[in-house]
Amino acid sequence: MANEEEGPRRGWRHRLHTVVFEADTFAGWAFDVALIVCILASVATVMLESVPSVRAQHRATLDAVEWGFTFLFTAEYVIRLLAVRRPLSYATSFYGVIDLLAVLPTYLSLFLPGAESMVTVRVLRLLRVFRIFKLTHHVGEGHVLLAALRGSRRKVSVFLVAILTIVVVVGTLMYLVEGEKNGFTSIPISIYWAIVTVTTVGFGDIVPRTPLGQFVAASLMITGYAIIAIPTGIFTAELTAAARKELTRQACPACSVQGHDHDARFCKYCAAPLNE
Repeated sequence: MANEEEGPRRGWRHRLHTVVFEADTFAGWAFDVALIVCILASVATVMLESVPSVRAQHRATLDAVEWGFTFLFTAEYVIRLLAVRRPLSYATSFYGVIDLLAVLPTYLSLFLPGAESMVTVRVLRLLRVFRIFKLTHHVGEGHVLLAALRGSRRKVSVFLVAILTIVVVVGTLMYLVEGEKNGFTSIPISIYWAIVTVTTVGFGDIVPRTPLGQFVAASLMITGYAIIAIPTGIFTAELTAAARKELTRQACPACSVQGHDHDARFCKYCAAPLNE
């Protein structure tokens, strides 16, 4: 009897999961397109609300539209939790947190009334712009980019450690060469100058005055141009390798994570069966 009840329930959940998390069917594609339109419209509403003249004339309309989007995204969040077998896994995932941030600020603003808290309320309401990250649900190649980022994180970390070593050494050297009279008042300030210089930003608020300091600065600038392509090359190589794996867009029915091999039978993240 239990198995008979579990079958229809699992079938209903599987159909809902196919529509909400996958785009291989017309229903799933239509759901994604409609949600993308709503996300863009809601972010546009937040931006319009930040314009004083628009807010003064259309405050009530903007509030009504905002609450409409809030209820819509709340329903979507609940549906996503119902569509997976492990709701807690999805709720604590990256996409789950983004979905929660998309609706939470509007509800929190109800518990912070009063003029003295208007600044706090405004900060919370501005967090609604996180809805733009919900678009990552519907980017077909998003899993390839994430795989490339995961594959390159160690190499990029080593690269960042090397850059950090360079700016600490050069910053300390410039503090000794230029000194406080030329604006290098401390080693942290000198390291800040080295970071600005090696990244080729060049704010110009601190400038070396001595010939030796200018030589060191010129050398660091050239070094910055030489190393700026390193992380790009690392990520490009990993991106190419990830694209060659030809992962599917099938989403795990338990944790909703996409990006599995074509012949995979179990999820690589939670070990749940992919096809039931």
